[in-house]
Amino acid sequence: MTLAYQSYGTGTHKVIVLHGWFGDHTMFGPMRSALNTNDFTYIFPAYRGYGLSKHLTGNYTNAEISADVIALADEIGLKQFSLIGHSMGGKAIQRVLADAPKRVNKLVAVTPVPAAAVPFDDAGWGLFEGAATRIENRKGILHYSTGGRLSDTWVAHMANYSLHTSTVEAFAGYLRAWAKEEFVADVQGHDHPIKVIVGEHDPSLTADIMKATYMAWYRNAELEVMPNAGHYPMDETPVALATSIETFLKK
Repeated sequence: MTLAYQSYGTGTHKVIVLHGWFGDHTMFGPMRSALNTNDFTYIFPAYRGYGLSKHLTGNYTNAEISADVIALADEIGLKQFSLIGHSMGGKAIQRVLADAPKRVNKLVAVTPVPAAAVPFDDAGWGLFEGAATRIENRKGILHYSTGGRLSDTWVAHMANYSLHTSTVEAFAGYLRAWAKEEFVADVQGHDHPIKVIVGEHDPSLTADIMKATYMAWYRNAELEVMPNAGHYPMDETPVALATSIETFLKK
């Protein structure tokens, strides 16, 4: 049941990259041309029910993602690795850290969900829960999370891509994973270096939210607000994001 993945680069610094709720193993594709493939090797897995792993079923929890990532690292011979996670993936990389702290070098959390449960009102939950089957809900979420700034063409592309590259069951299951699960006690006080990157136009996962969560929980954390980006800086500002990530990982 090993996750399917793509590998990019030949460097000695191994980095596992976990995608968000609307993504898959191709999520960081727009920034690949800016990545340093001599110093880094990037591993892009797809979660169960998504992308290259769409045929795999499961419980769709953060614990399962963590176990799958650790099993993948074992299979490809990675004793230690750094982690990048976008949105839901930002929550998942924290679960990997909690489960295998001695194997993790550094973490980069991009517009990430914290390790706490996410508060939703009834209307908000209805919008997100309905996105499993309704493409208009997906478009609405994408439009809102990028500050209503981006073209309808891009929003439609992202919504359609996510609809066709994930199963309804996985999409619905992972919503519960990133929105409802809580494991703050398992991540508080870690010394691992972690960089948190938020977009200046992301209305939900803001710098203030990160200061109250990641910055308070981790002893060695730093925060950057990415200009001209919302919730998807890998699409909106790919070169700037790649540069920021690799500068941190090289420290």
